[in-house]
Amino acid sequence: MDPPGAPGAPQAAHRPPNPGDPQLDAALQRWRSWDRNPRTRAQLDSLVLAGRQEELRARFCSRMSFGTAGLRAPMGTGFNRINDLTVIQSTQGLYSYLSRCMDDLSSRGLVIGFDTRGQKESGCSSQRLAKLTAAVMLSRNVRVHLFSSYVPTPYVPYAVRKLGAAAGVMITASHNPKEDNGYKVYWSNGAQICSPHDKEIMLSIEQQLQPWSASCWEEEAADASPLSTDPLEHIHQCYMDELASLCYHREQNRACPLRFVHSSFHGVGHAFVRRAFQEFGFDPPIPVPEQQNPDPEFSSLRCPNPEEGESVLELSLRLAEQRDARVVLATDPDADRLAVAEITDRCTWKVFTGNELAALLGWWMFLNWKQNHPDPADTRSVYMLATTVSSKILQAFAHLEGFHFEETLPGFKWIGNRIHELSESGNTVIFSFEESIGFLCGSMVPEKDGVSAAAVVAEMAAYLHNQNLSLNQQLLNIYHTYGYHVSRTSYVICYDPITIQKIFSRIRSFHGDGSYPTTCGGVKIVHVRDVTTGYDSSRPDLRSVLPVSRSSHMITFTLQNGVVATLRASGTEPKIKYYTEFCAAPGDSDVSRLEAELQAVTASLLDDFLEPEKNGLIRRRE
Repeated sequence: MDPPGAPGAPQAAHRPPNPGDPQLDAALQRWRSWDRNPRTRAQLDSLVLAGRQEELRARFCSRMSFGTAGLRAPMGTGFNRINDLTVIQSTQGLYSYLSRCMDDLSSRGLVIGFDTRGQKESGCSSQRLAKLTAAVMLSRNVRVHLFSSYVPTPYVPYAVRKLGAAAGVMITASHNPKEDNGYKVYWSNGAQICSPHDKEIMLSIEQQLQPWSASCWEEEAADASPLSTDPLEHIHQCYMDELASLCYHREQNRACPLRFVHSSFHGVGHAFVRRAFQEFGFDPPIPVPEQQNPDPEFSSLRCPNPEEGESVLELSLRLAEQRDARVVLATDPDADRLAVAEITDRCTWKVFTGNELAALLGWWMFLNWKQNHPDPADTRSVYMLATTVSSKILQAFAHLEGFHFEETLPGFKWIGNRIHELSESGNTVIFSFEESIGFLCGSMVPEKDGVSAAAVVAEMAAYLHNQNLSLNQQLLNIYHTYGYHVSRTSYVICYDPITIQKIFSRIRSFHGDGSYPTTCGGVKIVHVRDVTTGYDSSRPDLRSVLPVSRSSHMITFTLQNGVVATLRASGTEPKIKYYTEFCAAPGDSDVSRLEAELQAVTASLLDDFLEPEKNGLIRRRE
């Protein structure tokens, strides 16, 4: 590393005095000796001059930890933020771990993609961070497959498998606020990393904090290196060719009179969804002009998350009404999630929940599977997957139709890795989902995929239209056949990890004697599963079959009336999420009763277990 004062090294002139706290002063000194970005260095000086000691301590005296497959945090100066230095450090740690695991890392290389996020104050655009990731790998003579332009998140794991790469990195914070960015890691099987890889990479990062050389900061290194290739054109064509295999009614699609509106939420999705529509034989979807092009400010949205529902879909719905479009599709900024809305006969909009849309997509994927595999024996190797906090509707399908259904822990990393395991043993996964509008039709990429899901939903809607059915009418048909599954999903916001810990500790000793609650909403709790501790009262050995996940809290209650309720601390956002579902038997059509019972349980789960007002929690704006 260059000594202070050497050409190209950060300069110390006009530096404000350190705060006088030995631990903090040492952390600031390390930052100043390592960071070469003038904008993040200026941010540091500004915080010191303003006397923002608590904020400095929060930024510099702790580090980000690997959450759902990687790092996610606000952009800006500090070891606890996403910036040039922390991305370089993370990539050095990733290289060190990969080189221990794989002898052929250099030849297989790393896939690197990015979305369209950026922040002028810190100069932390996703593209710049992707190029610095490439620079670190190139400094160790490792091949990089660096996309030359922004891509949907699913393109990175797809490219990892298609190119036989050692791993992949996607620079994105998905649907998080504009201030955030992230560093998402995929293993060689294309799935998001999980234990033990995440912990080992974190340890390797901590052992490789000092930048190796000035070349790690050379943003343009990939442009000149023979070890760097651009996979964009090849991967895009391969992806679309493979996506076409999910299209079963192309000629019908070409004649479809339905119109579709699509919003990309100021992100990467529109050009890719448009091409997917072309592969399925559709006319292009109508874009929402204010949200069609990438905009890191997300200027027309209070929140760039389509999961929030009608409040963030307003522009899409109004445009659809103007253009006589019956279906609205919205992909989140990195295009791995999909929201869907449909106009009803009463000229109001039905915004489907993730669970409702999964019921439709699960039905659709199995319908087409059966038509193309008439031998019942083929069904024995068919699987559908869902996370444990998602609807049990696929379980009801499997019970009647004879295929296999499995639950995983929350997070598509668990689904992706399970898809790989099942495929290796000769099985076929035809549909997977998580309730937070994350869907995977087929198994062409072990990750949720809003681009492919958008095209599949359009074809399903066109098929149903020819049957004089809407999406919502078919959803009711599904419930009539397989049983109503009425669900509620929401969250409270909590910025204090200590408060979250106290809430879950109280639940685990609800009666003061180390026991869990025995009732919820006046209904007896018959089983409790706590995957944080590995406890499951429904099993003879009291041990959960799902893997223990001590890094986050999740407790599930099964009630005597058939309601299943789960509380979970989010791994990527300052939220406690709650999920409730009433799984009725086929033929039980008293929806009003089901919803009333579910509402009572949900209210009790929130008010009695989480105690929002007492704990200073912020309720979601419904």
